[in-house]
Amino acid sequence: MDFRVENKIGVSATSDALWEVLSDLERWSHWNPVFVEAEGTLGINTPLSLVERIEGLGERQVQARLGDWTPYSKLVWAEKRGWQFTSTRYVLIEEIARGSCIVTNGEIYGGMRGESWFMKHRRTLRLACQTMNEALRDQVVPRDS
Repeated sequence: MDFRVENKIGVSATSDALWEVLSDLERWSHWNPVFVEAEGTLGINTPLSLVERIEGLGERQVQARLGDWTPYSKLVWAEKRGWQFTSTRYVLIEEIARGSCIVTNGEIYGGMRGESWFMKHRRTLRLACQTMNEALRDQVVPRDS
């Protein structure tokens, strides 16, 4: 059985503007509070090297594979986190009208160890998804001073 944690947020921006920020992995360290380092290129099954920092869970190295991506729409990567523990992370962009999008950011945990991790940390993980969504929104639509 798989377990999912996610956050959805409305963003007053085009899918083009969101994708420009999201697809520039090398610049994630400038805006992303969850994935504070990211290296890789967009391509099916290409490797990604990330540093994940979640408040309350610390920092960890992530070696993942880009599973799927569609320009202006989705970015999906998967990680085998050990024996009976996998995770699939995704960011989806749905442009509901020109200049208005819904961004869904989440992770799916699989395997017996994935289930126990999810059950123990689901509130913290949900907050991390929310925090990343808000940072992406704020990067694309800066708040007025």
